[in-house]
Formats: sequence, structure tokens, C-alpha cells
Amino acid sequence: MALLIILITCFMIILATSQPCQTPDDFVAATSPGHIIIGGLFAIHEKMLSSEDYPRRPQIQKCVGFEISVFLQTLAMIHSIEMINNSTLLSGVKLGYEIYDTCTEVTVAMAATLRFLSKFNCSKETVEFKCDYSSYMPRVKAVIGSGYSEITMAVSRMLNLQLMPQVGYESTAEILSDKIRFPSFLRTVPSDFHQIKAMAHLIQKSGWNWIGIITTDDDYGRLALNTFIIQAEANNVCIAFKEVLPAFLSDNTIEVRINQTLKKIILEAQVNVIVVFLRQFHVFDLFNKAIEMNINKMWIASDNWSTATKITTIPNVKKIGKVVGFTFRRGNISAFHSFLQNLHLLPSDSNKLLHEYAMHLSACTYVKDTDLSQCIFNHSQRTLAYKANKAIERNFFMRNDFLQDYAEPGLIHSIQLAVFALGYAIRDLCQARDCQNPNAFQPWEQIQSKCSKECSPGQMKKTTRSQHICCYECENCPENHYSNQTDMPHCLLCNNETHWAPVRSTMCFEKEVEYLNWNDSLAILLLILSLLGIIFVLVVGIIFTRNLNTPVVKSSGGLRICYVILLCHFLNFASTSFFIGEPQDFTCKTRQTLFGVSFTLCISCILTKSLKILLAFSFDPKLQKFLKCLYKPILIIFTCTSIQVVICTLWLIFAAPTVEVNVSLPRVIILECEEGSILAFGTMLGYIAILAFICFIFAFKGRKLPENYNEAKFITFGMLIYFIAWITFIPIYATTFGKYVPAVEIIVILISNYGILCCMFFPKCYVIICKQDINTKSAFLKMIYSYSSHSVSSIAMSHASLDSMNGNVTMTNLSSSGKSATWQKSKDLQAQAFAHTCRENATSVSKTLPRKRISSI
Repeated sequence: MALLIILITCFMIILATSQPCQTPDDFVAATSPGHIIIGGLFAIHEKMLSSEDYPRRPQIQKCVGFEISVFLQTLAMIHSIEMINNSTLLSGVKLGYEIYDTCTEVTVAMAATLRFLSKFNCSKETVEFKCDYSSYMPRVKAVIGSGYSEITMAVSRMLNLQLMPQVGYESTAEILSDKIRFPSFLRTVPSDFHQIKAMAHLIQKSGWNWIGIITTDDDYGRLALNTFIIQAEANNVCIAFKEVLPAFLSDNTIEVRINQTLKKIILEAQVNVIVVFLRQFHVFDLFNKAIEMNINKMWIASDNWSTATKITTIPNVKKIGKVVGFTFRRGNISAFHSFLQNLHLLPSDSNKLLHEYAMHLSACTYVKDTDLSQCIFNHSQRTLAYKANKAIERNFFMRNDFLQDYAEPGLIHSIQLAVFALGYAIRDLCQARDCQNPNAFQPWEQIQSKCSKECSPGQMKKTTRSQHICCYECENCPENHYSNQTDMPHCLLCNNETHWAPVRSTMCFEKEVEYLNWNDSLAILLLILSLLGIIFVLVVGIIFTRNLNTPVVKSSGGLRICYVILLCHFLNFASTSFFIGEPQDFTCKTRQTLFGVSFTLCISCILTKSLKILLAFSFDPKLQKFLKCLYKPILIIFTCTSIQVVICTLWLIFAAPTVEVNVSLPRVIILECEEGSILAFGTMLGYIAILAFICFIFAFKGRKLPENYNEAKFITFGMLIYFIAWITFIPIYATTFGKYVPAVEIIVILISNYGILCCMFFPKCYVIICKQDINTKSAFLKMIYSYSSHSVSSIAMSHASLDSMNGNVTMTNLSSSGKSATWQKSKDLQAQAFAHTCRENATSVSKTLPRKRISSI
């Protein structure tokens, strides 16, 4: 009997010492069954009570310090899993969960991880040792968490053994990006590298160069400190002091270290900016002490606490100064807010967290919402039994709005992304498998699964309507953009001035430099036409030289005028070569000037010819007198050409044409001559057009010359060709772009040149070669005399007709016999008037057309 009492007593002692965690199921914070189980790790309590036993035993103690914000993160995971189960994402497959409280302790998190890795559907819940875990089936398929990087690293090293996917929603330590050390770790938040780089940039841009920094004494804090020092040096920022606090609240020296840190801040009076890489409970204690000491600084907050309601609701928190923080990307969490409003409807049989929350809420019934979080935290430091009753449930329902204030949108969104990323991975695996069978796939297979296929180089990710960043479509990079890595969020822009890229390009290509090259087929054709024109000019010059004393050559103004006109044509044809080839400053300035002056000289010579023809064959004495005064050939040519020379000179002085690199086209760089001044260019062409129009008017006046030699008619046709060519040129030149712009002007120059050359000289060459019988002095004089006689007769007849009309007006009342007599008398008078007119005009012709001039005309 005594022995039995002793055994019972020993059993009761053992039971008492193991009370905090009697069975593995007692260790679970929240659970829900399903075909596929997802594990969760959350630091719902801030610390684990220290054991008073000596020596210390390897057991999990009770956790205290209930954190509302982390409790909400746990609810976010539960809500996200329910959203998937209530959707068609995993049709017929239900997700379950097992969530554990790490109590902000690596030891507790490792214990939960061991249970995750235990063999599925095994009553002993043991982790088997294997050389190959490819076919091993653990209890859960994936793990979400934990929040803190120090714990995440420890958990990840254990999960790596089976390559179980671990999705972090808050762990930002840069080292976790190392896929060699953490191959199965994934996260939905960026690493600290980007945050620290942004902090250093902010400090540098704000003009702060003397700062302090406070971190935690763990992997997260030390890595953040080292990275920040590198970034600070790169931005010319000096660090006055570096303070390191214990990482966990279970460390008894934490209060002492906080006091020492604040004293250091007071001593460093010139330091007004402090960067803080701490957890929320560190910052809470730090700021409360800082308020007591009246410390007012600029605090740079890390994403761990920048938006924490626990910090913003500290009494008199504004006394600490200003806080500038960085946070995670926020998403739409309105559905989660609705979930919180109906939290009382959530089954609580297997959710110990809801029980504990309701118990603490009941104890703080009469506390204001602003103080409710701290009341719950303080109450959770004591051990109280939970008693469910209607009052607790009613109070639980009435204070749901309080939870929304403590929900951190960035973290809630990150947790949602983590859950849905796993959901999409499972969907892809279950398309060809029966996932209602828990053995359908191994956890490591999810690492190979993605919500969306990998975007290849040359593509970019385009987010779909889903809020999950893991789900996207691949879109080809547009023209002039490229991507050279897989899954790039956006395409990179090429330097549009020097490079280009086709659609879906993986690199930029150098733009090809283009201009109207000598090897271009169109350039060769235009050069051939120019050379052919030069040959025509030389042939005409030879023909005129060999027939110098013939009437046709003399009637063309003599050899000097012909040579000048032919020289102008030669220069016009030659000027086209300056439009071809790589543009140079010299060619750009020469080509327009050479064409403008030479063409003006040509038109000026033709103008004197038109004026001369009109003077020679005009029988109006008044017009002849005016034309005699106007007709000064050398003066006309010199004046007209000099005006164009002045225009071109001013153009070259004030706005000379230059070589321009045109990069507006997507794939090529066009080297072209920029005219310098459109006004000057238009003035040059407009002046030529005015001279051509005057020439056209004079030539049109003399269009009724002798049919056998009608030079005025050909001048008229030549000017019409010129007008048609250049009027067409204006819209074509304005709308053409690229390397063929110079070709447009070359074509117009050739048309103008060929038109004038053909109309001016080809008919004369035809007479010289094929009609030699009329190219004699006698035939020429006979033709002129015949034309002059015909013109005199026409004048006499017009005078007689005028007299006859006057006679008819004055004798309308005569009788018929009288009319007959009058008609006979008028006829006699008309004949006498005709003879008198012939004598007068013969005298006039003999005066106005002396022998020397007749021979020249």
C-alpha cells in the first residue's frame, strides 16, 4: 500500500511538471482537417516562461504575452485557406491546416517543425531517417512562416532535409535569398537589401550625415547592420554609434541594454537621426523609456514595426519626435475585414487561439479600445483558467471592430499571397492526380510548380486580375524594349538614340546608320540620268560651236549666252552629286547654294531671251519703247543672279545647313542635311519661281511668233515643266522621311533641267541637223518678212474695220441706193488706208528692224 502511494505521488509530480504541454496535440494552436495539410508558424506569444527547475529540463514551457497583431496574422492564414476551399481553385480538394505558436523562440519553432516532418498517418509521430526522402510522406505538404528571420533560418535548415516548401511572409533577411543554403525557402516580401538601400538613399537626400543605428543581436540584426554600413558609406553617411539589443524578451538583460542605449542617445546630442532595426516589443519598450527621458529624435523605421498599431497607440508617442518608415506593399484586404466581423461564427472547438482571445477580452471588458491591446497583453502574463459563458461570447462579438484597427494591411496581404501561391502550386500538381488521396504528391514537387509558367527572356510578367503576384501572364516585350532574364517584372528600354530592339527581344541592337549611298540602286539611276544630262549639254555645246554662224545659233542669243545657259545646266546636273553619299558640312552647304545660283543664272539668261523676242516682234510703238528701256541683258543677268547670291550668302552666314543625326526612326539612324532655315530655303526657291513666272509671262506674250521658229513657245513649255515639277515637290518633300529625302530633290532638279534643256536646245539641234535648208540667211529673212507682212496686213484690216464701223453708225438713215454708193466709197477709202498703213509700217519696220538686227534675229 505504501508503495502504491509512492507511485501515485511520483506520477502526480511528473504530470505537474509536464502540464504546459502534455501531448503533441496540446501543442497545436489551431487545426482543421483536410485532404492536404498546410503548416503554419506564428509568434502569437512574445516569450516563453523560463523554467524554475534546476537543472533545466528539455521541455516546452507556457508562453505569455498575447500579441493581437500576430493573432490577426494567424486568422489571415485561416481565412485565406477558407477562401480557397470555398472557390473552384481546388475543385473537390480541401485544404486543412495545423498552426503552431513559436512563442518567439527558436526552440519552440524547431519542435513544431519536427512534428511537420513526422511521417504522415503514423501513430508514433516519428521522423524517419532516410538517405533519400523523395518518396517520404510527411505530416504536412508545406509551411507558412515564421515571421521573424532568425526563427525562419533555423526552421528552413530543418525543412531543407526533405525540401519541404517554406513560404515566408515577413522574413526579410537578405541571406534567405541564398538558394544554396535555403533551397526550399520562398517569400512574398522583398529582402532587406532593397529596404536598406532605400533608407540610405533617403538619409543622403535629406542631408543627414551623422546618424545612429540600433539593431538586435541575431542573424537578422547583424546582417541588416552590415548591409546598412556598406550602403551608408556609399552615400557618404557616417554612423556615430551602433547599439545592439538582445534579440528575445526572455533575455533578462534587455531592460538594462535599452537604458544604456537611451543614455548613449542622450550623450550623442548631435545625432538627431536614428535607424531602428528592431522587433515591435523592442520598440515598444524603447519608446516608452524614451518618452520618460524626453528624448526627441527622427526615427527611421524598418518594416518590422513601421505600421504597427501597438507602437502608434503608445500614450504620448508624439513626444519621441518624427518617424519615417518603410513598409510592405499593401493589397485589398476588405474580404478579411468582413471575415473579422463574423469571427464569432468561426468554429472554435479546434482553435485554442480564439478561446484565449475570448478569455483575455472578457477580462478587459471595461477597457477602452485604445488600451485594449495592452490590457490583453498584460492579462496574458498571468495564468487564468478559461470559462466559456454567454457574456464572453457576447463581448467577443461586440468588439470585432477593435481587431480591424490592429490588422497591418501589408502583412495580411503577404500572408494571403503565401497561401494562394501554395494553392496554385497544388492546383497544377492536382490536374493529373487525385489529390483527395494525401499521398498524391510529395512536398518537394511543389517547388517545381508555379501558378504561372516562367516568362522567358524577351518577355515580361503582366499581373492578371488576381491579387496574387505569383499569378501572371507572359507578355512579349514591345519594340525598342528587351528583357535578358527569366520572369522579369518589366522590360528594359533601349537607348532610342543609338539602339533598337524588335518585339520579344533579349538584347538591344545598334541602329544602322543610313544615308543615300553611292551603291543604292536609286542613287545609281539618278547619277546615270545626271551623267546623261551632262552628255547632252556637251553634245549641244559641240553642235552649237560647229554651227556658230548659222541663223539658228545666232537667233539663240549668240554663243556666249548659249554657253552660259549650257554651263548652268552642267552645274545643275553636277550639283545632284552633292545630294548623294555621306553628308558632310561642305556638301550640305554646297549643294543648295550651287543649285540655287546656277539655276537662277540659267533663268536670268532665258528671261533676257524672252524679253528680246518680245521686243523684236512687237509692233506696238509704246511697248517697243518700254522694252527698249528695259532690255539691258548684262545688267538683268547680273542683277537677278546677284540677288540670289545675297540670299544664299545670308543663309550660309546666319543659318547654314549642317549635318543632322536623325534618330526618330525606330531601327536606323539617318544622316541627313538639316537645311538650317526653312525660311531661307523657301526664299531661295521662291525667288527662282518669281523669275520663272516673269519669264513665262514674257514668253507667253510672244507665243504667236513664226511657226517655223517659235522659241517663245518652247520657253513657255519649259517654264510650265519647271512649275509642275516644283509644285509637286513641295508636298512630297514635306511628307517624305528617311534616307530618300535627298532623292526627291534630285528628281525635281533633273526634271526641271531636262525640261528646260529639251525645250530650249533640242528643237534648234533638230533644225541644225535635219532641217538644214531652212537654216540659211535667205530662208530666215524670208520667214521674218512673211511674218512681218502678215502682221502689217492684220493691223491695216483692223483699222479699216474700225473706219467701216464708224461709217455705218453715221449713215444709218440712207436709202438702199444711197447705201450701195456709200459702200463703194467706203471700199475705196479702205484700200487707200491699207496702202497708207503698209507704207507707214514698212517705214517703221525698216527703222525698228535694221539689217544688222534682222540678221541676229
